[in-house]
This record gives sequence, C-alpha cells and structure tokens, in this order.
Amino acid sequence: MKRLLCMMSVLAALSAGAQTLTVKMAPGENWWGACSAFGRGMPFTEKSRFMLDLRRENSLHQTLSFLCSDKGRAVWCPRPFAVNIAGGVMRLESDDAEITLKENAGKTLAEAFRYASRTRFPPSGTSPDELFFSAPQYNTWSELIYNQNEKDILAYAKSMLDNGLPPGIFMIDENWQHGFGVWEFDMRKFSDPKGMVEKLHGMGFKVLLWVCPFVAMDTLEYHRVAWGERVDRLGGWPTKGGFLTSSLKPSRGRVPPAATVNWWEGTSALLDFSHPNAVAWFTEQLDRLIRDYKVDGFKFDGGEVPYYAATMLPNGAPGKMYAHNRKLLPAEQSALYAAFAFKYPVSEVRNAYGMAGKPMILRLHDKPHRWDAVQRLVPDMIAAGMIGCPFICPDLVGGGSYTSFLKGSKFDQELFVRYAQLAALSPMMQISASPWRLLDERHQKLFKEAVALRQKFAPQIVTLVRQAGRDGEPILRNLEYNFPAMGYADIKDEFMLGTDILVAPVVVKGQTERTVQLPPGCWRGDDGREYAGPVKITISTPLERLPYFTKLPQFIK
Repeated sequence: MKRLLCMMSVLAALSAGAQTLTVKMAPGENWWGACSAFGRGMPFTEKSRFMLDLRRENSLHQTLSFLCSDKGRAVWCPRPFAVNIAGGVMRLESDDAEITLKENAGKTLAEAFRYASRTRFPPSGTSPDELFFSAPQYNTWSELIYNQNEKDILAYAKSMLDNGLPPGIFMIDENWQHGFGVWEFDMRKFSDPKGMVEKLHGMGFKVLLWVCPFVAMDTLEYHRVAWGERVDRLGGWPTKGGFLTSSLKPSRGRVPPAATVNWWEGTSALLDFSHPNAVAWFTEQLDRLIRDYKVDGFKFDGGEVPYYAATMLPNGAPGKMYAHNRKLLPAEQSALYAAFAFKYPVSEVRNAYGMAGKPMILRLHDKPHRWDAVQRLVPDMIAAGMIGCPFICPDLVGGGSYTSFLKGSKFDQELFVRYAQLAALSPMMQISASPWRLLDERHQKLFKEAVALRQKFAPQIVTLVRQAGRDGEPILRNLEYNFPAMGYADIKDEFMLGTDILVAPVVVKGQTERTVQLPPGCWRGDDGREYAGPVKITISTPLERLPYFTKLPQFIK
C-alpha cells in the first residue's frame, strides 16, 4: 500500500508567486479538513465534488489550510489555500506559500492528525475557562433580540435558576450598546448596568458582552477612528488614521477614506486589526467595560472573511479593500480579529481561520430551526475537531434564527428537545430561546432531563477539555478516528465523546427507532443493557431517550 500511495502521490507546479499541489486519492481513501461548515460532505472521497477558496471565503465558520486522510496522509499550507476536489483528485492552490503532502504521517486518521497537530499546529497546553463546559451557557439573543434591557436580562437569568438549571456563562447579546462601535451601555435601557452585572455575578454567572469589529458611520465614534482624532490612553501609538480598512491605497500625509462594508445590520466601516491603532482603540473600549462594569469577557461576533474581501466605493460600485498590511489575505485579516480575542480569556469567537491548537471557544454558525440543520450538527462538529478546533459549541439550542421563536412561527417542540439532547453530550450546550415560554409541561420536563444528563457527564467532559488542551485531539470524534479501517468513516449520526462514550442522537423527526453501530468492545447502553461489539443493533428511541453507550473494561454482569 505504501508503494501504491507513493506512485499516486504528488504533481507539484511552482510558478511566479502561485503554487499548486495535485493529490490523487487512493481507492477507498477518506479525507477530512479545510472547513467545519462542510462537515456534512465529509469524508471527501473519490466521488466528492467540492470547491472552497479559503483565501477569500470561509462560509462563516472555522477554517484551516489542512486536510488528512484515513490512509495516514496529511496536506498542509501555512497560508490560506483554495481546494478543488473532483474526479478523485484534490487540487490545492496557494498565492505564494508552499503546500506540502506528508505521505507517511501515520497509518490511520488519528495518526495523521496527531502528526500534523504535533508539527504544524501544536496545542497550547492550556484549555479555556471550564465554566463553558461544566454548565450550560445562556444567551439573551433569541428572547430579547433588539430589546436587550436590564429588567428582562435579569428576569431571563432568574427564570433559568428558578427552573432548576445551574448558573454558567451568561452572554448579553447585540444591542445592549449605544451603537456599533459605541461600546457603552444604552442608558435608555439600562439604569444601573454595573449593578446588573453584580446581580448576575451574585446568581453565579460569568457575564459576557456582545461586540463586533464594525463601526457605524453615522456615529461620533466613527469620526474619531476614521480621522485619527486624539484617543485617550492609546499608549503612545500614532493617532493619524489606521483604524479602519479603506477603499483607496493609503498615501503619505493623508488619511484614506474608510471602506464601506455591507453586513447583517446594514453598511458600516470595518476595523483594521493589522494596524496598531485599531488594536489599541478596541483594547481601550473593552478594557474600560471590564474596569467600569466588571464584565468577565466578550462574545466576539462578525469579522468573517468575506467582509475583509469585499467593499464598496462611495458611488456604490464594487471596490478593493486596503489595510495597513496589504500583504495579508482576507482570511488573515479575519484571523487577526480572532487572535485579538486572546486578550480576553473568558470569551467566545464564532469565526476563525488558522486557530488550530488555540484554547479558543468557538461556535458553529447560526443554524435554522429545521431538522436538516440538526442533522448537520454532528458532522460539522466532527469537522471542526479535525481542523484543530476541539472547543466547539453546536449553536443555540433549537437554532440561532430568532424568527423561529416569535409568536405565530412554525416552532417544533420535538426538534427543540432533540437539539437539547444532542447538545447535552456535546462539548458545550448553549441556551437562548426560553424553554419556559416555548414548551409545554411535557417538553419542559424532557428539556430539564437533557440538562440534568449534561450535568451528570460534566466532570468527564471537563476532563476531556483539559486533555484536548494538552494534546490537541478532538473531543467529539468520528468513529473512524477511534476505530480505524472498520467501515465507520461515513457514519454521520453517531459520534465518540473522547474514547469511551458513544452518542447516537435522534436527528430525524418522529423517529422512534434507530440503528446504532457499536464498535469493538464491551458497551453499556443508557438503558443498562450490555453489548459485545462490533455489532449493529436496532433500539427504540422515544422522545424521552437520548441513546448513549459507555465503553466498559469488561462485562459487569
């Protein structure tokens, strides 16, 4: 097999600046990597068709210029590359960085990943704040939307505790502030924000505030950062320009006009984190919030690659984006925003290129309130782990689309419960839409049982988090990772939590029976029954049940 792989290995072509690498897939070879958003299409095989240019797009998820296979092969590039898979061939292209193929990174998927983790994106040796994992997280978005206010925030937090849920990370979402780039509590909605944070702390929560890299162009703050007006405590940085990406090349002696960027809240300017002025100014804003209001950290939203790749000229025509460091690709500009978040260890980041091995809390992009979205959660989280991002959250329970929870919407209580069950045994569980408003008594009970199950497994999950910080391996894994060459690569509705817990969630509406593939070993189900693997079993799955199996050293009975 090794000689076969060598014969099919690499055709490399190097031109002025650009480099391409062509890799022919071996028969039956399975590949993972590049982007968590496309986990449902993984593993990539000889039959796959897939295109993604990480230099200028990322589909609003976590990305890395890396792929590895269950034949022990690994592809790596230190800068963003483009991937084109068709006809059993992977074609990779970089603007100016070497793309390498390691033929013998190992014999299995896990060995190939471990090699890359050790040599290309070594783990930091640390893990994020454990409260993200030891209890559910709470987010105010789906309940309060654009009416984030002191009274309702406190009532929302209290409702969770009153219903028996434990305190955890508490995120105050978009619109607590005066405006985008004006990072101060809106006093029309917050009479005592410092007192509110103190009350949340008293309940046992750690408090995060939503922030983004956009600056609204109709605010006084925009004029400060656009024209370099003196900003206090900038630590000696020059204050003439450099805060924002621009639509014209910077020239000596003048500040170029800011680029205008369309995002989900309209048109704004965008901070340029390649310039020390932007970093210093944003640091000043967030440090003040911590100092004055005692918040614990931030939810870093936005900053996606496409926003650093596209801009408009003043006349509305498409234009180019310019930054202080013009050598950086849009993905690398976006990565600087994610890297900025490291200043604040109790924080969440949604969008991240090249963050493999970092102790960063990441969340899958907003999923709609649909069953096909629930079916994407497991493969997308597996994909995130396979690009070195083990600390992954499967989005808000029920989905991140707030319109699904408004009066008159097509809300599905069964979907909400199944989503909660899946999240309960994922690395993280984040709640936003209120179960007490949306669910009837029966479904509320089932939701509480899902949270109770998470709390039961919380010590084991925290142990896996610590281990991932040390060795960089995924927390949530495809069965192929733990049990190679047994035909498990394409299983997308089961996952391993570490090495000893297999979870088989229900992701199909009305499914009261499902098949489970148990790998080799002795397994005890959530119902107490024991099985000798490898074996395929059919089990009943009423709404009250989340099937999971614990690996035993031997049969107990």
